[in-house]
Amino acid sequence: MLKKIVIAIDGPAGSGKSTAAKNIAQKLGFTYLDTGAMYRAITFLALRSGIVDNISAVIDLAREIDLKLKFENGVTRVFVNDEEVTKEIRSAEVNAKVSDISRIPEVRAELVKMQKKLGSEGNIVAEGRDVTTVVFPDADLKVFLTASIDVRTKRRLREFQDKNISISYDEVQENLEKRDRIDSGRKVSPLRKAEDAIEFDNSALTPEQDLDFLILKIKDVLNKNNNESLGNMVNEQQSD
Repeated sequence: MLKKIVIAIDGPAGSGKSTAAKNIAQKLGFTYLDTGAMYRAITFLALRSGIVDNISAVIDLAREIDLKLKFENGVTRVFVNDEEVTKEIRSAEVNAKVSDISRIPEVRAELVKMQKKLGSEGNIVAEGRDVTTVVFPDADLKVFLTASIDVRTKRRLREFQDKNISISYDEVQENLEKRDRIDSGRKVSPLRKAEDAIEFDNSALTPEQDLDFLILKIKDVLNKNNNESLGNMVNEQQSD
């Protein structure tokens, strides 16, 4: 039986993790796991329920929630308790609070359990802030994506503008810098580069160039694992 592989991509907000992971998953027919969407879903429900500053209530919410992700046509659809919240979890309000929620140890423990279960099925591309260090420390390929704060701010600002959300460049940058401080400084599962991860600054690259680079790295992993079936798939995609 051919070994199935796990690809894990970490990095700060706006570094291009989601785009890279989606593109790889679509190219190779892998499952795409957006761990950030899971934390956003918890944050959205906490905000709507008025409990976002009540840690014990948020923990209870994380333990009780029925959370499902469906990757369809390049979009991760998010459902909580059978309600779709795909658009709602991308709001500026959720952006401002998600790092606070995600640093609660009990919340992380609950979601990591869900993520590991999904990853056990193999042939998965997972992205987040601790997938290479905590969720999938034994991933076949680990990538740490980075980009300058200016580039990350412009990317995130463009996302808001595409959704007709009014927000300034300075507000976006301030939010990203705050998230960087919280994510890197939290005691549980901080954002950091795994020792065996490939660090990749894509500030000057297009998503297509990102994908080309990562496909080559995936091909190397497959060759080392003698996974000829998936290796042939990669070769076919490169020739398209």
